[in-house]
Amino acid sequence: MTTFASDTDTLTRDALTVLQPGFTGTTAPDWLLRRLGEGLASVGLFGRNIATPEQLAALTAQLRAERDDVLVAIDEEGGDVTRLEVRTGSSFPGNHALGAVDDVELTREVAHELGRRLAACGVNFNWAPSADVNSNPGNPVIGVRSFGADPDLVARHTAAYVTGLQAAGVAACTKHFPGHGDTAVDSHHALPRIDADPAVLGDRELAPFRAAIAAGTRAVMSAHILVPALDPDRPATLSGRILTDLLRGELGYDGLIVTDGMEMQAIAATYGIERGSVLAVAAGADAICVGGGLADDETVRRLRDALVTAVRSGELPEERLADAAERVRALARWTADAQSSARGGEAGDVGLRAARRALKVTVADGFTPLTEAPYVAAFTPVANIAVGDETPWGVGAELAALLPGTETGSFSGEEAGRAALAAAGSRRVVAVVRDEHRHPWMAAALDTLLASRPDTIVVEMGVPQTPARAPLHIATHGAARVCGRAAAEVIAGG
Repeated sequence: MTTFASDTDTLTRDALTVLQPGFTGTTAPDWLLRRLGEGLASVGLFGRNIATPEQLAALTAQLRAERDDVLVAIDEEGGDVTRLEVRTGSSFPGNHALGAVDDVELTREVAHELGRRLAACGVNFNWAPSADVNSNPGNPVIGVRSFGADPDLVARHTAAYVTGLQAAGVAACTKHFPGHGDTAVDSHHALPRIDADPAVLGDRELAPFRAAIAAGTRAVMSAHILVPALDPDRPATLSGRILTDLLRGELGYDGLIVTDGMEMQAIAATYGIERGSVLAVAAGADAICVGGGLADDETVRRLRDALVTAVRSGELPEERLADAAERVRALARWTADAQSSARGGEAGDVGLRAARRALKVTVADGFTPLTEAPYVAAFTPVANIAVGDETPWGVGAELAALLPGTETGSFSGEEAGRAALAAAGSRRVVAVVRDEHRHPWMAAALDTLLASRPDTIVVEMGVPQTPARAPLHIATHGAARVCGRAAAEVIAGG
C-alpha cells in the first residue's frame, strides 16, 4: 500500500482523504502526485483530462504508481453527459432513452458495458447514475439525464444501472439526493428550491434512492437544492437533517456520501467553498467533490486547511472527519476487490442496439426514406454546464455517412427558421431540435419551416413533449452519437 509522507499528521491526512479534486491536462501534474503521497485518496477526471483510451489508461497508471488504492472518479453518465467520448459523442444512449425502452435487463447490460470500458482504462468510481425523477418537464439541467417522470420506472432502472455498473467493478454514485427532478433552476448557476410536501417527496423523489440503496450502491451524491419540507434552512449538501437523519437514519444507507461540485454557484455564491465544505462534512458528507471549475493545488490547500482549522476550533468533530476518511478508504478497498472479481466480457454494440430500440417514430402515409443528401438544420439551444458544449450532437455526421453530401447548419434565435430555409435552398430539410417545448424560438422556427416546406423531417433529441407535426417525426430521447446514428438509419432507410 501507499507509504505516506512522514511529516503529514493524521488530521491533515484525513482532511486530504475526503477531497475529490480535479486537475488540468492529460498527465498528472507534480502537485497532484505530491498530494497523493500526503494522503489525498481520490481524483476526479473530466473531459479535459481525456484524449484516448490508451492515454487515459496511462494517466490512471501514473496515479496508481503514486498511490495504488486511489479512487479515480469520472462523470460518465453516457448519453448527453460523456467524458470518455467528449469530442465524438457517446456510444451509449443516456437514461431517458433507456427509460423509453423500459427493459431493465438492457439498462443493466448498457451500464455493465460502460463500466467495463471505464475499468479497462483504470477508472473505478463513476458519478452516475442520475436517479432524479424528471417530474418538471421544464427542468433545465436534468431532462434526458433522467430515466423518466414515473418514480417506479426511474427506481427499477436506477437499480439495474447500479447493478450493471458495479458488476464491472466500478462503484456507482447515485445522484442527486434527495432528487433534482422538480426544479426550474440549474444548481450550477443558483440555488434551486423544491416546495413539495414530505408525502410527495417520499413517494416520488426518494423512491429511486431506496431502490439504489437496496441494489447496493456504493455511493450517493448530494444535491445543492433547498427542500424546505426536509430542512428550511440548509441545502441538502449542507443539511444534517437530509444527509444524516434522512439518508443514513430513515433510509438506512451506510455507504459513501459525496457532494456535488462545491464550486457550483448554489454553494460557492452563498456559503463559499471552504465554509461549504466544512458544513458538508459536519452534516454527514464523506467526500468533497471539487475540480470541475477549480482545478489546482491552491484549491486543495484551501479546503484541506479549512477542514483542519474547523477540527482544531471545535466546529467540526474530529471523529466525524475521521469517519468520513475511513468511508473513503473503505470504498477504495471495495473497488480493489470488485475489479479483481468483475464478470463478463465485451458487449459489442449494445449502445447502438439500445438507441435503436429507444426511437419513437411517427410516420405519415406516403413517407419514403431519403435517397439524396438533405440539408440538416440544427436548432441549437445553449448547453447546460453538465453536458458542456464540447460534445457534438445531432444527425448531420451520421446522415452524411449514409447520404454523402449532406450539409449541416446551426441556427438559434428569432430568425432561425427563415435562416434555415435560406441556407437549405431546394434541398430536403431535416430539422433537429432539443427540448422544443422549453424554447419558444425553436417552436417558431419549426412552424416557419413546416409552413414553407411541409415535407420537413423533424428529429427531437431532447425530452419529447410536443406533438409530432411532420411527415416523419423521430424522438430519440437523447442526443448521444448512437441516438443520431439510429435516427439517420430511419431517415435514409439504412
